[in-house]
Amino acid sequence: MKNKFWANKNVFITGINGFVGGNLANILIRNGANVYGLMRNDNQKTFLFYMNFNKKVIIVNGEITNKELLRSFFIENKIDICFHLAAQVEVGIAAEYPFLTWETNIRGTYTLLEAIRESSVDMSAIVIASSDKAYGEYPIEKMPYREDYPLKPIYPYGTSKACADLIAQTYSTELFKMPIIITRFTNIYGPGQLNFSALIPDAIRCALGYDNFLPRSNGNSIRDFLFVEDVSELYCDIAKALSNNSKTLKGQVFNAGTNNGKTVKYIIEKIYNKLNNKKGLENILYLFKNNIEVIGEITSQVMTYEKVEKYFGWKPKTTFDEGLDLTIDWYRKYLKSIKS
Repeated sequence: MKNKFWANKNVFITGINGFVGGNLANILIRNGANVYGLMRNDNQKTFLFYMNFNKKVIIVNGEITNKELLRSFFIENKIDICFHLAAQVEVGIAAEYPFLTWETNIRGTYTLLEAIRESSVDMSAIVIASSDKAYGEYPIEKMPYREDYPLKPIYPYGTSKACADLIAQTYSTELFKMPIIITRFTNIYGPGQLNFSALIPDAIRCALGYDNFLPRSNGNSIRDFLFVEDVSELYCDIAKALSNNSKTLKGQVFNAGTNNGKTVKYIIEKIYNKLNNKKGLENILYLFKNNIEVIGEITSQVMTYEKVEKYFGWKPKTTFDEGLDLTIDWYRKYLKSIKS
């Protein structure tokens, strides 16, 4: 059923051509919003294009660091709500190319917010997507992360997100009075994630026989995962609440996860067993024994959803089993279609 709040709302999504951006655009389109999206290149091998959602949105081509492009766009278009999802999201790339990560994640954030401020557009909600990595390393007994934990990242990706957080909070103060919420969500998975360096897409593709899975650790790291449709719905809930009550909510931080961490090894076993690939799993478990933890990776990350449940009545709807089944089914069809 459509949510009447979104009917004819002008919504801008940075990073619309990404995995979460495409899924969020889909939900907004279904609810009657007019969706605009920033896209930095002409890559059409994405969820947005594969599902033909690109035909239902208005694309703005350009870089998130181009202030004049953004400022002109905001002056010319009456945008009601902005979701800032554009980011360099890969931890490994951040470690190898920190400058690129600083430019996209830090400069991109202050460029966007300054463009909005200079354009004097009257937005009712600006949602900034951060990450659980912004907290840095905490011992397992401190899990799950809570919103009042100090940010103390030491690796490039987490540091870039923490810096962007602080910048966004500055723009939400009485100095600038912008209606901003910062979201720190855990790992997100589901249909449309075409970054095959990510754990779940890579494992599914390999378990289906398209490649050989190569472990990058000993499999003991603990991670939390949210299904992408649950995340997209939460983004919509947050933006709607902020639009209706910005005085109370602006500047606040909201975590979201399942409050239930799983080891990388458990996730691999789950996927390979669902696909009945016992031989492949045996090879991976053997390789896990000969790997050590990767430098630059946090050992344990689990997120609470206590605050978002209190404020928005939200909690994860999709169990990990259900989400994996839906995700495997989507990849089975997708990989078959691109091979044929």
